[in-house]
Amino acid sequence: MTILDRIFLLVTGLIAIYLIVYFVKRQKDSTTACSCNIYYLISFAVLLVAGLLLIIFGWNALGNNFVAVVAGLIPFGLASGLISRFYPKHEKWYLTLMIIGLILITVTRYANLVTTAKIVYPLFHAIAGLTIFFLPIFGITAAKVKGSFICVTIGGALIGLGGIALAFLKAGKQLLFFSQDFVLMILAPLLFLTALFFAIGFIKGEA
Repeated sequence: MTILDRIFLLVTGLIAIYLIVYFVKRQKDSTTACSCNIYYLISFAVLLVAGLLLIIFGWNALGNNFVAVVAGLIPFGLASGLISRFYPKHEKWYLTLMIIGLILITVTRYANLVTTAKIVYPLFHAIAGLTIFFLPIFGITAAKVKGSFICVTIGGALIGLGGIALAFLKAGKQLLFFSQDFVLMILAPLLFLTALFFAIGFIKGEA
């Protein structure tokens, strides 16, 4: 990991802290309180911790089973939050699906079920990624949020792409041209851009 990578991760952490404070304030305000804020808080808190761990331990932290499992809370939490925000009636079943995915990912990682991991990890990350990608578009179309909320879709595309690429690498396969060296080269700036677009989308789109 280069110094530039660590700078990107540090700024990503600062953005995550800003978003955590932002959603805490929204949750304390009775006019904006929503269970979606809790999901978002969990996601950005995990992003903050994951970024700090990467700064301290470098890319080797990605090989840690605990880090890999907990990192799934970032897209899973964001996706569940968007479901809660736009389709609250479906919140419980979607949350159940994400919990099942997290459990299966945990089991396959710690039990070293390589064949199962090749299916489970990309599958649930793809579900969460597609949710984060499409729901902001539906929300804008339904006039529930401002056009700036499209930045959440962009952030979702970035985190989904990075997550799936990492998932394929862990499964022993390469997604398109996403070799290990290439993924590690773009991962830090990718996380920074993801956090930046999420911040713009949530703050400007919901205001």
